[in-house]
Amino acid sequence: MKSALELQKENDNLREQLAAEKAKTSERDQKISALTEHIRHLLSKRFGSSSEKTAVDQLGLFNEAEELVSEEEDTQGESVSIKGYERKRKPRSGIPDHLPREEIIYDLPEDEKFCPHDGTPLKPFGSDDHEQIEIIPAQIKALLHKRLKYACPCCEQYVVTAAKPKQPIEKSIAAPGLLAYIATQKYTDALPLYRQTELFKRIGIEINRTNMANWMVKCGMLVQPLINLLIERLHMQPFIHMDETTLQVLDESGKTAQSKSYMWIMASDGEEPVRIFHYADSRGQRVPLELLSTDNQAIMVDGYEWYQKACDDYGITRLGCWAHVRRKFKDAQALQKKRKTGKSDQALAYINKLYAIEKKIKDDPPDKRYQVRQEMAKPTIEKLKAWLDKSLLTVAPKTKLGEALVYLNNQWNRLVGYLEDGGYPIDNNAAERAIRPFAIGRKNWMFSKSQAGAKASANLYSLVETAKANELNAYEYLKLIFKELPNANNIEDIERLLPWQVQLG
Repeated sequence: MKSALELQKENDNLREQLAAEKAKTSERDQKISALTEHIRHLLSKRFGSSSEKTAVDQLGLFNEAEELVSEEEDTQGESVSIKGYERKRKPRSGIPDHLPREEIIYDLPEDEKFCPHDGTPLKPFGSDDHEQIEIIPAQIKALLHKRLKYACPCCEQYVVTAAKPKQPIEKSIAAPGLLAYIATQKYTDALPLYRQTELFKRIGIEINRTNMANWMVKCGMLVQPLINLLIERLHMQPFIHMDETTLQVLDESGKTAQSKSYMWIMASDGEEPVRIFHYADSRGQRVPLELLSTDNQAIMVDGYEWYQKACDDYGITRLGCWAHVRRKFKDAQALQKKRKTGKSDQALAYINKLYAIEKKIKDDPPDKRYQVRQEMAKPTIEKLKAWLDKSLLTVAPKTKLGEALVYLNNQWNRLVGYLEDGGYPIDNNAAERAIRPFAIGRKNWMFSKSQAGAKASANLYSLVETAKANELNAYEYLKLIFKELPNANNIEDIERLLPWQVQLG
């Protein structure tokens, strides 16, 4: 028979084994829960709504934030009552006044221009008009450049030929308008070159895809002096937006065709907005170190840590993006049970109040924006921080909600940096909007053949996105650049081609 001491020891061992099994079970349950949540998240991403819009006040916590938004709502348009709510009917699209008009007149037959009652000839008194929009497909014409020659009839020794302006690509059949057309379709409309060849066939001309690719590379090299000026102007701004996205380049030294390269974007807003794309074969910290310098005061970026080395070395203020935080809580919210509110709703309510404040002051000068942020946004942020500190203690970090909370906590000092200057933005949406056309185009053309092609694409994307940011027609601007830049003789001539300097007809 076992002694009391042996029984006690055996009992302690069993308790330890039971505790260990419970720990394993708990760990397994957490893993199952995390994997289940991950599957739900993937299904939500695949089949759910992609909109990031949220109600300003999910929990009724911030009624004043909802009022801020309602003050800014558009009051134009006809209200249409529908059972349960009201919606606004959008006005019909009108036909712009600047379009040329062609009249098509419908008249009565001659034998019907008499009154059927007394036979009196009818008199015209007006018309019943209806306008339509017609379109004329792209037209191609050949330009014959004739340089007239002159000779002295007396000595017959002096011969002179009229000069011709330099062309964007000498001895090429491509005129500035054709080059601008191809570039606009690829870099603005995301239309790959192989599809453009089919479009050209439909209007009666054969243009080789390889020729078009070579033309775009040469155009990218041609505009480099203008790109250099835009980069200089960009670095004069008080802050810069930055972001990056993947790019596949087939022919890169020391890399396989399947490896990733990157397209980086730098953007500035204000009266002279600039968008600069930069191709690099890596996403490492050396790229921000090359792109930035001590001339930069602040950058607005996401949570990617390789930006930090440049910030530390150059003394640059790093601002955090609230849109990225909101996106993570939206992901967590999508996994909640319907009709139930939770911590993700609370976080979004705080964040949406910050955005409501920004919407109200977006057109105010920086000093006014700074004052309002201190009076209204700062107290909200302080409440959010207190809520965050409590929530971190009660939420498992490996869940979607836990990941959002950890991200918010790790980025906190960068996120609150926008309060310190009324000119700073609240998020990095300017860079994301600028890089979106590239991401859309990448789905169509999928890769760049060479590094030269990737660099050319970066330069041409820079021009079209900067033109769009300055509310210019991208095609008209590129056509002007390709026509005038080859004949620029000095820096002043190039400066006159900056987007905010030109006037397009």
